[in-house]
Amino acid sequence: MKPTQQLHEFGQSLWLDNITRNLLDSGTLERYITEDSITGLTSNPSIFDKAIAAGTDYDQDIAGGKVAGGSDEEVFFDLALADLRRAADLFAPVHARTDGVDGWVSLEVSPLLARDTNATVEQAKALHAKTERPNIFIKIPGTAEGLPAIEECIFAGVPINVTLLFSAKQYQDAAEAYLRGIERRVAAGWNPVVPSVASLFVSRWDKAVAGRVPDHLENRLGIAVSTLAYKGYRTLLESARWGRLANEGARAQRLLWASTSTKNPAAPDILYVQALAAPFTINTMPEATLSAFGDHGEVGDLPVAKAQAAKQTLSSFAEVGIDHQKLAGELQHEGTESFDASWKNLLESIRSK
Repeated sequence: MKPTQQLHEFGQSLWLDNITRNLLDSGTLERYITEDSITGLTSNPSIFDKAIAAGTDYDQDIAGGKVAGGSDEEVFFDLALADLRRAADLFAPVHARTDGVDGWVSLEVSPLLARDTNATVEQAKALHAKTERPNIFIKIPGTAEGLPAIEECIFAGVPINVTLLFSAKQYQDAAEAYLRGIERRVAAGWNPVVPSVASLFVSRWDKAVAGRVPDHLENRLGIAVSTLAYKGYRTLLESARWGRLANEGARAQRLLWASTSTKNPAAPDILYVQALAAPFTINTMPEATLSAFGDHGEVGDLPVAKAQAAKQTLSSFAEVGIDHQKLAGELQHEGTESFDASWKNLLESIRSK
């Protein structure tokens, strides 16, 4: 049995962190579904920027959109939704079989709205109304301004992928926003089933401290932080608060591991995938990481079993001057800035076409 199938049968969903027109036209995505147990995918501005700038696949649609009078942003969302609807259709059987638990694709609101709660809510609702598919998440960053937008969108029934989370605390804040939205729906007498995932970024931790820590701490920070986030996730699912909502028919917000490609060439290429194999979670990985795990991956121990060791690891980082709570805020800020830059490059690529 292929390692990717073993991981799927272990209980973790494998999603692809990529989408391009060629991926759809060539049948590659369909092959990933049938041969590599891929059951969903994620996208972000950087992915679309590379896809649009790299060739001519989108040129005709861009020209048509501009002739019709669309702004660069409107043209982009039309292009993205066209691709994501096709991908969503490929995952529709998974979505139906799992009763909406799996089989999702994601579209992100404009990163330029990350500090504007009301504008984020408005755009998220508008994009959701345009998806025309039941299995498309709208991505909202888990920033201070994004959290109330997440709550409001969940209350309004918009499926949300919370992005740009880095620490256990940031994950818990996102989970709290989700819970408040569901609790408001229950209080209003509405259906409490509004799917959501919370995306915790992993590898950027180790990239941020590379060269600043002793050799024995290299490539260990991301896993330690993620392990504690997973423990918090399991604790929440076992809480009385969640039990009351589950009793009303609510569905849990699932934890998703993002940025799971290894940035250090000296580290194992499937380092984060193997370390974070856990049931009822999602790992979204780029094609190279998916291929590597399919070739030589193994399923290891559950992260929750390593929580005490993770705390000790974070203590070791503190001893060498790495404050992981402070760094989490810096990483979220840098991630927001990076997506802003990618978004501007994306719109410039459309403009130049």
